[in-house]
Amino acid sequence: MGRNKMLCFEVQKNVNFLYINLPFLFFVHSWNGQRKPAKFFYVIIPQDPSNQKCGRKKTVSFSSMPSEKKISSASDCISFMQAGCELKKVRPNSRIYNRFFTLDPDLQALRWEPSKKDLDKAKLDISAIKEIRLGKNTETFRNNGLADQISEDCALSVIHGENYESLDLVANSADVANIWVSGLRYLVSRSKQPLDLMESSHNTPRFAWLKTVFEAADVDGNGIMLEDTAVELIKKLNPTLKESKIRLKFKEIQKSKEKLTTRVTKEEFCEAFSELCTRPEVYFLLVQISKNKEYLDANDLMLFLEAEQGVTHITEEMCLDIIRRYELSEEGRLKGFLAIDGFTQYLLSSECDIFDPEHKKIVQDMTQPLSHYYINASHNTYLIEDQLRGPADINGYVRALKMSCRSIELDVCDGPDNEPIICNRNNMTSPLAFRNVIEVINKLAFFASEYPLILCLGNHCSVQQQKVMVQHMKRIFGNKLYTEAPLSSEAYLPSPEKLKMKIIVKGKKLPCNQDVLEGEVTDEDEEAEISRRLSEDFSREPKLIWLCRELSDLVSLCKSVQYKDFETSMKSQNYWEICSFSEAEASRIANEYPEDFVNYNKKFLSRVYPSAMRIDSSNLNPQDFWNCGCQIVAMNYQTPGPMMDLHTGWFLQNGGCGYVLRPSVMRDEVSYFSANTKGIVPGVSPQVLHVKIISGQNFPKPKGACAKGDVIDPYVCIEIHGIPADCTEQRTKTVQQNSDNPIFDESFEFQINLPELAMIRFVVLDDDYIGDEFIGQYTIPLECLQPGYRHIPLRSFVGDIMEHVTLFVHIAITNRSGGGKAQKRSLSVRIGKKAREYTMLRNTGLKIIDDIFKLAVHPLREATDMRENMQNAMVSVKELCGLPPIASLKQCILTLSSRLVSSDNAPSVALCMKDTFPYLEPLGTVPDVQKKVLAAYDLVSTSALLPLPFPTAPVGQAVPAGFHMPKCSS
Repeated sequence: MGRNKMLCFEVQKNVNFLYINLPFLFFVHSWNGQRKPAKFFYVIIPQDPSNQKCGRKKTVSFSSMPSEKKISSASDCISFMQAGCELKKVRPNSRIYNRFFTLDPDLQALRWEPSKKDLDKAKLDISAIKEIRLGKNTETFRNNGLADQISEDCALSVIHGENYESLDLVANSADVANIWVSGLRYLVSRSKQPLDLMESSHNTPRFAWLKTVFEAADVDGNGIMLEDTAVELIKKLNPTLKESKIRLKFKEIQKSKEKLTTRVTKEEFCEAFSELCTRPEVYFLLVQISKNKEYLDANDLMLFLEAEQGVTHITEEMCLDIIRRYELSEEGRLKGFLAIDGFTQYLLSSECDIFDPEHKKIVQDMTQPLSHYYINASHNTYLIEDQLRGPADINGYVRALKMSCRSIELDVCDGPDNEPIICNRNNMTSPLAFRNVIEVINKLAFFASEYPLILCLGNHCSVQQQKVMVQHMKRIFGNKLYTEAPLSSEAYLPSPEKLKMKIIVKGKKLPCNQDVLEGEVTDEDEEAEISRRLSEDFSREPKLIWLCRELSDLVSLCKSVQYKDFETSMKSQNYWEICSFSEAEASRIANEYPEDFVNYNKKFLSRVYPSAMRIDSSNLNPQDFWNCGCQIVAMNYQTPGPMMDLHTGWFLQNGGCGYVLRPSVMRDEVSYFSANTKGIVPGVSPQVLHVKIISGQNFPKPKGACAKGDVIDPYVCIEIHGIPADCTEQRTKTVQQNSDNPIFDESFEFQINLPELAMIRFVVLDDDYIGDEFIGQYTIPLECLQPGYRHIPLRSFVGDIMEHVTLFVHIAITNRSGGGKAQKRSLSVRIGKKAREYTMLRNTGLKIIDDIFKLAVHPLREATDMRENMQNAMVSVKELCGLPPIASLKQCILTLSSRLVSSDNAPSVALCMKDTFPYLEPLGTVPDVQKKVLAAYDLVSTSALLPLPFPTAPVGQAVPAGFHMPKCSS
């Protein structure tokens, strides 16, 4: 078989398969029309368990259907629906029927067969349709026993009649569901308002723009051009397209028209561009938010940015500015609309990046003690290769400092001519002059960040050369060196803000009460630790080294001391003293004393360095130690991979300054936290992260991949990193042989118990039985995610951004009660308050303090009840509006507004303020279905003691249709 993972069998209609999947054999029987075995196949598929990740399945496709539908206009959707396809019809009694659905040629009715009903009854008039919903957003889906087996992205519902009955369907794929939803929405909008989208794709704004582009390039004015010219023109408009793919498309078009010439007409140029450059997932999104037009006006864009993208304070002028900057046609820029190509450009721009631009600036409080921050740290900074063979290289310091590293290492030894050197003590070749390294550090110390830089000094020099080190540092660093003696009256280290532009030396220090010029101190560096571990006598005392007073005096806030146990440290350790832990020792302590480790790190700095057994300079998992509050987790910057991805991604969240404020549960004296917490963290509200992987763009062939042309079979793995209770991994299906624009259309949910410590890592891999190969990744803290439709710029294995290589996703974050799978109403009522988890107060042992905090128990329970009641009410509103749990209140209001308009566009409710609450009061008779929604909305308002924010319109702008805003008395 080699690398071909897809086995295709040409079969006739109504042929069934029997699969017998054994460890090494795959049997396939096919039957003919007489239900007798017609063919027998067996395929040997060796399976290597080492290549299988937990929860992942290799995929084998037996589909003879084309992998993608060419949809670039509403007429394409209509044509597909008229040809018909099989959909599953879901009934409330958990029965599911296969039916063949078609759209009448006159576009007036939807029909299905086979059915026991008369042909006239097995239909639905388009005029009777009220709404079309994508996803499992009706009572039928919520109460169906088989709902968990139905993909959210393949489900759709047609709501019809005055009682809002639902026709619930399941498509074979997400793109088929999108075609039916888009086509039906177009037909419904066409029947209710003047037609503003022409049936012919030749009359769209896009076609008009392409004609002007073609005519500008057609210098002869003959309406025809050479294929080479047409190819170059399309490449100019879309640089991501491959020339071979464009030429192949022209050949397909010419072959379909039985042309012999290679000249390209205006219509052929427009057709080729539309098919090559239309991303169907973007087209479906465009028609959805534009209410079935093929362009967005300023109001459409404003609602999209507010309700879906979470942008606040958006104005019409801001939307018009976006249109002017991204719309490709001059007509669109003048008239203020954004067509499909401009909308695609906008979604791909930095303005729709998944990373919140606010976090590109310093957004955290930088005035807290140094021990309250995670600090970007490097291990063996002088290495650019592994620690066994790698020579010292000045570029190690350049790289680290330019990446905002705030803790770097210098292992200093005696050098020739009384000049100290920095070298790899396992490989003494190519040493670096200490003076030269200090000069580079001085030049780049605050290149990427103005916050303090810690020099971890590994001193292996004689006293004479130690004095030379001091002279160099004082002369080169000057007043950047922080040498002020710590104040015994203080209890915590100074803040990063107070230490701006300062260089702090970490090292050993002579006792202050001894008036000596030099003395012995214990050697507690990493090499000494390794030597003791490799020694037969591990319990022997650390060796002593001589230290001069001048070098000792340079150490102020980061005096190195040896860790014994937490009891000793909490009693006798000074706040300016720091302990270094080997990876093995830190892991043991984290497992045995997780709470004590967190409490220790509230006051003291701790540094963790990789195991001595990592001779290849591989990296530890920094998350394991961040979870315990360890501030300085040293990483081998020269070694790329998943662990370095986590480290790099984590330190992007605070303006890339090298300091990240730890969660409050790790800073507050009275808080309690254990990294081994199995579920909800006391005092922290869990959140649900909703991720939809929609599509990928321009995936490259993996580097070093076996020869198989440019064909790859990509899939996406979503990893959640954080406290152990949050760590998980899920993956999409594999898309066969598509690297340009693979469509995944899969949704996932993750409960996050400690959001402040969570990161999400998107990894794209090439599915292969021999071993899945890396394509790209992107790692981002949960706090930096932007909601809505976003493009993720993928990074290579070494961390570089890959040009034009992206993932298209939808992101939403909800609270625990308002997110996740929708519960049946009866279940929510039945479990009531018993299922609620209230914040518990832990006794301190001090009676006066415990008595004071007892008074907070009742208010905390009331606050929890208030929050839960409102969240449950919001779930009801979303369900009754036919929206998923991730919908916002504004989206609910917009959906509701369309229902509350009579046939003559008169509003049926009034928005009034009573007792500071916004109420919706009926203006006459309202159908029972709408009464339920209004009652659910009122429950949201009354479930909280504070008024809810309600979407208001700026001066001169209309409120959502369906609402009348009279003057009401409070």
